[in-house]
Amino acid sequence: MRALKLATSWLVGALLVLLVAAYAVFTLNQIDEAPLSDAADLPASGEVVARGAYLARIGDCASCHTRAGGLPYAGGRAIETPFGAVYASNLTPDPATGLGRWSADEFWRALHNGRSRDGRLLYPAFPYPDYTHVTRGDADAIFAYLRTLDPVRAQTPAAALRFPYDTQAALAVWRALYFRPASWAEQPRESPEWNRGAYLVQGLGHCAACHTPRDALGGPRRGVPLTGGVVPGDPWWAPSLVSAGQAGVANWPLPEVVALLTTGVTAHAGVSGPMAEVVFASLQYLNADDARAMAVYLRSLPAEPEPTREARPAPAPVLERGQQIYADRCAQCHGDEGEGKAGAFPALAGNRAVRMSETLNLIQMVLHGGYQPATAGHPRPYGMPPFRQSLSEADVAAVLSYVRDAWGNGAGRVETMDVHRARERPGS
Repeated sequence: MRALKLATSWLVGALLVLLVAAYAVFTLNQIDEAPLSDAADLPASGEVVARGAYLARIGDCASCHTRAGGLPYAGGRAIETPFGAVYASNLTPDPATGLGRWSADEFWRALHNGRSRDGRLLYPAFPYPDYTHVTRGDADAIFAYLRTLDPVRAQTPAAALRFPYDTQAALAVWRALYFRPASWAEQPRESPEWNRGAYLVQGLGHCAACHTPRDALGGPRRGVPLTGGVVPGDPWWAPSLVSAGQAGVANWPLPEVVALLTTGVTAHAGVSGPMAEVVFASLQYLNADDARAMAVYLRSLPAEPEPTREARPAPAPVLERGQQIYADRCAQCHGDEGEGKAGAFPALAGNRAVRMSETLNLIQMVLHGGYQPATAGHPRPYGMPPFRQSLSEADVAAVLSYVRDAWGNGAGRVETMDVHRARERPGS
């Protein structure tokens, strides 16, 4: 008992030392920041406001800062994290609950340093680790646009995080481990088009926020950017952008990458789940130059092979059950041989989304169905109905095991427990 008390006291003491060190880092970071200006913001030109509207759209700001049924940019949407919920803030110029009393300097500090108007550290559910790369000129343009919105009085709910993740001390520790403010610097050996694409992907597009794996503290794992990860607060897998077996496009023709970004579909692939929302609300509005620049950068990422795993087929009775379910529920659209229907339903034979080692998205599509995004280039997408209510977890595992095994896919089984875990994830 005495040893337990000593160990507990040691742990408490170590935690206190860590918190003191975190506050020291917090204070030093404040000292290093550029002081805020007392000068009043000058009125922005119509050109600047229009550019800010475009940048806010391709940064997909409204998607997080608009709750279901709410007014655009008025906040209130719950952003689920492994540590609890954070609520997106009101970005309209309401003086009491929004940005009405903010200055351009304070808005820039939020994007660049992850600090609120009153100096508090912001939760990294707001992707300031990516937005820190946004230039001051672009930040000012976005702020100028937000100032033109109609003010909406809408108080942002307080975050509902577990202790100690709801404390400034915990945020200071997180920042000391994972965050350093950065300024965007172009790579002189690369073309202007490549640099523009890199800026959009790494900054406003904040692609790494979903497509980079995270550790137990929610920090991005070092050395493996864009290699895939679970979408924060959403039970979908954001596939690796550097793996040819997942979402890498290094070997794709450039026009096909542009088409996928701006329409959500090509002859060989389509987006679904959260990425369909991104294309619908944001990427389809990229101008031609920016869409091409992003495609150029994404094609330059290394084409790493998909990690090899032993593909264990399901037992014969499970495959037989899966084949029957496929014939009854799936073949009418996807074809008896998984060949699909051009322009309507994707082929499943040889489909890399079917064959990749991570099966979460396949499970989610069967459970919840989904549509590709309706875009100017693809205005009437076909959809897939949900089977959550009509198929058991064992049935879902069986039909997916069959699809992953059939037509030369050879990708291995899906366990019933995998389906159960997907259904139990928050947001399922």
